[in-house]
Amino acid sequence: MSANDWTYNIREVTETGDQPNSTRTTENQEPQPGFADSSGPLFHMYREMAEEQDNKMTERWQKDAEGIIIFTGLFSAAVAALVAVTVGDLKPNSQDTSAFYIEKIYQLQVLADSNISLPSILSNPAQPSPFSPPKYAILVNSLWFLSLVISLTCAMMATLLQQWARRYLRITQPSQCSPHRRARTRAFFAHGVDKFHLSWMVEALPALIHLSLFLFFIGLLIYLFNVNYTVFRAVVWWVAVSAATYLITTVLPIFRLESPYYTPLHFSRCCGVWRR
Repeated sequence: MSANDWTYNIREVTETGDQPNSTRTTENQEPQPGFADSSGPLFHMYREMAEEQDNKMTERWQKDAEGIIIFTGLFSAAVAALVAVTVGDLKPNSQDTSAFYIEKIYQLQVLADSNISLPSILSNPAQPSPFSPPKYAILVNSLWFLSLVISLTCAMMATLLQQWARRYLRITQPSQCSPHRRARTRAFFAHGVDKFHLSWMVEALPALIHLSLFLFFIGLLIYLFNVNYTVFRAVVWWVAVSAATYLITTVLPIFRLESPYYTPLHFSRCCGVWRR
């Protein structure tokens, strides 16, 4: 039976002073769409709670991304300045080649002034030895270039994270939309945030920044060890203290649950992500 086959009997009762109640029956009347919906307050409460949660979440994302962009900008500039100095060790030095030929010309001039026969010397002209970059230079530049690339990648991902946060708020909090539609839209995209593990990427960015910093320190120690041992000893102790402090703050929450210290490489956080 279709909805058009129904007959609605609507009885309207009004009380008028001392007159008896009057009734009015209307047949074949279609239901009006303006009935009150009791779920309105529930959706309104859900909207307020969801907006508060989303605003806090996206604000945290944007602040983290802003800090990462600032740090990576300064750090990348420092690494690029050092790489510009050490990258010359990976290719032949034109001044060394010029000095080699100037030396040979001078030797020939001395032999000519001494009236010594030159045919045997000229028949086998000397050539500079093939260039081979130092092993430490290859290792240092590999570490520093990798550190620079990771840092710049984190900056790009942080910029994308800011855009994703703004887009999420724009879609889930439209200016003109019914509470029911707004709640369904928010639930749909909130499920997408959980399904695609966006929080994992937010947590991974600081870890990549720390990895970039570790690679830079390792390359710096190798470079100083081969350039000047005195400077190396002045730097290595501070790097060792910093590494020990970082290790302690990483493992301390495992033994002391009330510890406020943690790092992106904290074991319990990693285990929590894996369990998800």
